[in-house]
Amino acid sequence: MPFLELSLVVRTEQQPRAEEALDDLGALSITLRDADAETPDEQAIFEPGVGELPLWPTITLNALFDEHADRRGLAAALGELLPWLEPDQLNFAEVADQDWERAWMDQFKPMPFGRRLWIYPWNIEPPIDDERVVVRLDPGLAFGSGTHPTTALCLEWLDGLDLAGKTLTDYGCGSGILAIAALKLGAASAVGVDNDPQALIASRDNAERNGVAERLALFLPEDHVVEAAPAHSAMAPCIALPPASMPSPAPAALVHPCTSATDVFIANILAGPLGTLAPRFAAAAKPGAPFAISGILAGQQDELLARYAEWFDELRVDTREDWVRISGRRRG
Repeated sequence: MPFLELSLVVRTEQQPRAEEALDDLGALSITLRDADAETPDEQAIFEPGVGELPLWPTITLNALFDEHADRRGLAAALGELLPWLEPDQLNFAEVADQDWERAWMDQFKPMPFGRRLWIYPWNIEPPIDDERVVVRLDPGLAFGSGTHPTTALCLEWLDGLDLAGKTLTDYGCGSGILAIAALKLGAASAVGVDNDPQALIASRDNAERNGVAERLALFLPEDHVVEAAPAHSAMAPCIALPPASMPSPAPAALVHPCTSATDVFIANILAGPLGTLAPRFAAAAKPGAPFAISGILAGQQDELLARYAEWFDELRVDTREDWVRISGRRRG
């Protein structure tokens, strides 16, 4: 069914009361966006600090109401609740209902990364080509399709490695794109870790879609315990995750209890957690293991380079647009 969208432009200090008023009037949903979006005055907010809620100087609140809601009644009620409201701050529009996730997927096209690796949407059949390494992907509700610069940086790095017979840890696995790509590029097994149960579901589904599910172990962070293992020991098999109806969070009993340090380590998360988790990542990588971290905005790399120099050598920085990848090798 279509919806009635009410758009209200306010200043930062007016936002809490305006949002409360829209909620009181029965808004089905309320979203906030930069009123200057797609203009030279747009201000991007990439990585708020813990407990922070930064907002733009001028904000557009978009509230959805039932399609039969009375426009005049809503405008009059807002005028009473928000005495400072001016007519030019308010706008109504009809919004058609659609499956936004599927609409986005319609724009998701095959993409190459490096010499061999291609990411294909699950609904597009790749050509028969012995030289292409193809990952079939449906990101679902999880991050990781290859369209973001950080994912692209990580995929290109993986394509440049010799992964034959190696083990890999993918921390912040999202859709599973990096771990699955490594497995398709020849890795023997992989571990995926994410704090979102929906991401573990998406990773499992994509692993099954690519025929590598039996070689991918999936963990919530609290269940990812790294144990020392003999150099040639194999990773114990993963207990399969349940169907997509799995409750949140995932029952701990359904996740493999432990793993060993791996031959390759990669993490595509954000700069804050990358700094905090550096000792944990160092423990998860074998001596000599190649490693890469991304999700880093340009300007954030110097602090992370200093942090990771405690455990990793051969550090280098690569960039794409406003994002950075740091790579190197575990000291050992």
